[in-house]
Amino acid sequence: MDKLKKIIKNNFEYFFYFYGFLRYRIFIAFFLSILKGTLDGFGLAMFIPLLRMSNTDNETTAANGGEELGKLSFLPEFLESIGITLNIVSVLLIILVFFCLKGIVTFIEGYYRVVYQQLFMREIRITNINLLNTYSFKSFLKSDPGMIQNTFSSEVGRVNIAYRSYFKAIEYGVLITVYLLLAFSANAEFAIIVAVGGALSNYLFKWLFKKTKYLSRKYTVSAHRFQGFLIQHVAIYKYLKATGINKYYGGKLKYQINDLENLQRRLGIVDSTLKAMREPITMLVVIVAILIQVTYFNSDIGLIILSLLFLYRAMTYLMSLQEHWNKFLGASASLENMKDFTNELRKNKEKNGKTKFANLKQGLKLNNVDFYYNSTPILRNINFEVAKNESIAIIGESGSGKTTLMNVLAGLILPEKGELLIDGVSTRNLDLYDYRKRIGYISQEAPIFNDTVYNNVSLWAEKTEENIQKFNRVLKQAAIYDFVYDLENKEEEFLGNNGINISGGQRQRLSIARELFKDVDFLFMDEATSALDGETERAIQQNIDNLKGKYTIFMIAHRLSTIINADRIILLNNGVIEAIGTFMELLEKSDKFREMISLQGMSIEKEQYLNK
Repeated sequence: MDKLKKIIKNNFEYFFYFYGFLRYRIFIAFFLSILKGTLDGFGLAMFIPLLRMSNTDNETTAANGGEELGKLSFLPEFLESIGITLNIVSVLLIILVFFCLKGIVTFIEGYYRVVYQQLFMREIRITNINLLNTYSFKSFLKSDPGMIQNTFSSEVGRVNIAYRSYFKAIEYGVLITVYLLLAFSANAEFAIIVAVGGALSNYLFKWLFKKTKYLSRKYTVSAHRFQGFLIQHVAIYKYLKATGINKYYGGKLKYQINDLENLQRRLGIVDSTLKAMREPITMLVVIVAILIQVTYFNSDIGLIILSLLFLYRAMTYLMSLQEHWNKFLGASASLENMKDFTNELRKNKEKNGKTKFANLKQGLKLNNVDFYYNSTPILRNINFEVAKNESIAIIGESGSGKTTLMNVLAGLILPEKGELLIDGVSTRNLDLYDYRKRIGYISQEAPIFNDTVYNNVSLWAEKTEENIQKFNRVLKQAAIYDFVYDLENKEEEFLGNNGINISGGQRQRLSIARELFKDVDFLFMDEATSALDGETERAIQQNIDNLKGKYTIFMIAHRLSTIINADRIILLNNGVIEAIGTFMELLEKSDKFREMISLQGMSIEKEQYLNK
């Protein structure tokens, strides 16, 4: 049984993948292919009585026409049994009817093929977007951004090619089966000869199929690498340009482009070879079969012609099947990559609780929290409580665990041991999507969308009077109202890629305005002002201080002068809380804190901070 399952899995792996998205619709497509081939076959079969009628009288043909069709004699017999007299006119009309019906079925089949293809691609895209949105942050940090970018962009197109080619190959396989059955019904010996020849010809293409699959896998790997380089080229463009290495880095992109072109060229050579061999091999098999049939079996030429019509169709579709199968193999690595990507997202889906979160009522509490990256401890035995609307600063040397602690507090990662309680509910049981909706996150690199000021702040909220009033209110809270309304297009001004048209301080203010527009309980600030000049930093820090007591604020700070007014400061050292308290309390009891102040050129005299 296990061996049978393995055989089925190895040979029908792709079928079950497509079936997972399309379900019963696959069998509708099969049925339409069978019906199309059958109607075509019946239409061709009626040409034999027609040929006889041109050389004999109609009455004799009507009486004996069935005998000339072998096992397909049931067709004229059925037509006569329902009162249709077979003559030249009636047979021509019957042929026309069969091919008209085939045309109708072909149209329906083509229409549904497009509909199912759109459905398949839509399901793939939506499934992966949904899974990416639930992908654990810890797994995301280890992922390859080039692979993600390439899978969502060019790989989707190649999967589309794989889908079309796979089902075209299956459609042709169904038609081949239908025509072979019809050919066997007309002349079994002739059909067997051609079928054997067709099977032998298939072995000639095996090495081409193997080569195509190998090149397809190499192409996918190279495409991932190209997308990775491209993402980095755009993300760090300023650095590359300023340091003069942009041309060198561009050379790496050019190398990948050449590699992709070379692989595409080699895939094209294989595909062209397959197309070039298709017709000559088809004719060779048919000619050999006719010679054997006439020489050794002395068969009726009418049945040979009828069987030949069916088999020629079968051979033509066999070659088309091989061509489309080769195209499928050419894109199969993208399909395998898509499967692996989806499985990776599904396997590392973050765990989410069911307890809903509307807004913060009491506060947060960390109990004995540990966190490891692989086997390396990052946080150890973290314990503290935060009351609602309290402001907490997190400080420490680089690598002390500040960002990891912030990620735990934001629900981006769950503790390995211990727990974070939000109003007494563990984040393991909490609906983290509800919780994160109540978080405003302001980072050192404030993200700005390539859109208008209004859309950047409101996140594309409808422009109602209420939303406009809210928009203006948060602009004033973030001290950027005057700047926005001094712009040429006011709130409709486009900001460019990542806010390239505005300064760092303006980006930060817009980022603050955006988080305030969202109506949040928490403000998380990760080195929010460290990249700004002193004057801009002080202005934004004043904005932040004005928000104190209105939100629960967590801030990671490098410059200690920016956290003087925090309610409490947590000093981390190698993943452990070394000290916790107000600025003055740490100044009194922590040698490490006083050392940090001294290193930043700040006075350690307490009197200097008493009136701040």
